[in-house]
Amino acid sequence: MIRIHLTAADFARVRFAPGPAPLQELNMALAKMMRPDDALLYGRWRTRLLRALPAAAKPFSDLVPAGRAPAFLDVFSNDLAEGLETVRSFPTALVRSEIVRVHAPVPGPPPRWIRALHRGDDDAWQLLHRAQRAAFDAALRPVWSRIEDLHQEEFTRYALTAAEQGTAAALTALLPGSRLRNDTWELDAPWEADMTPDGHGLVLHPTFHGLGHPFVAAPADGAVHLTYPAGPGLPLVPDAAGTPEHPLVPVLGRTRLHILLLLAEEHTTGGLARRLRISNATVSAHTAALRGGGLITTSRAGRAVLHRRSALGTLLLRRHSGSGRPGAPPRF
Repeated sequence: MIRIHLTAADFARVRFAPGPAPLQELNMALAKMMRPDDALLYGRWRTRLLRALPAAAKPFSDLVPAGRAPAFLDVFSNDLAEGLETVRSFPTALVRSEIVRVHAPVPGPPPRWIRALHRGDDDAWQLLHRAQRAAFDAALRPVWSRIEDLHQEEFTRYALTAAEQGTAAALTALLPGSRLRNDTWELDAPWEADMTPDGHGLVLHPTFHGLGHPFVAAPADGAVHLTYPAGPGLPLVPDAAGTPEHPLVPVLGRTRLHILLLLAEEHTTGGLARRLRISNATVSAHTAALRGGGLITTSRAGRAVLHRRSALGTLLLRRHSGSGRPGAPPRF
């Protein structure tokens, strides 16, 4: 669990990032690419991205061994060039300690260029910057305009909630299950962290390649920066002509496909509405159509209405996710 202890001054300094942070979004996208979960949802996207990454991006695999990323990669500037300069400006002692931290559990010596980076070698820094640019160009530049639009949508949603219900309600609405206990904002996460901005405030960064839980960092500006998953939850693909869309979108529509993908786990109507940023009534209409086609099942538990994907729904997704045998006839 993450706990962020907020003073009155911190509440007054809660602010939304003015735009998406290229390097932080890149960190999330590459981490998502390396995760083996959600194969139905992200399998094709991962395969496509792995093929698209050029050789110049390979240093990332050296710098982030065993899934542990050094803290000097957490940069929140909304300009790529400025972000690269920020990475280079981290104190030498921090860079060295972070390299030691992430490589200590890995057997054998680190690659030569990592050792050079530890020494502060300019060529090693240039190698890292080229890797960051190459990875950004391959992974995010084709969808960056979409990320900017999603960021604006998320900002608008937050701003409207803050204006109508106050900052506290807007914060807890960002992440399902988060809560304010007195002056402490509690967020579910797979580790323990206690952060205290001490009057420097809180900066909110939605990410659209999130890992399903938030991350916190405290860079040199003193504020706590929160990166949290937002957006549609579907892989972002380029809109360029000839780019294949998920084959079920023309059949089901984007929203119904998203619901079907989410229902690998049981969700209530309200839970789906919160994930998709749509009304309960709209969710009910879509789930009724999916249930009518036998793709989901619905049951009641007290006053809650629970939905889950059926075996037929799972089979349909598998047949169109690349996980089935090409050309094999479906079995019903």
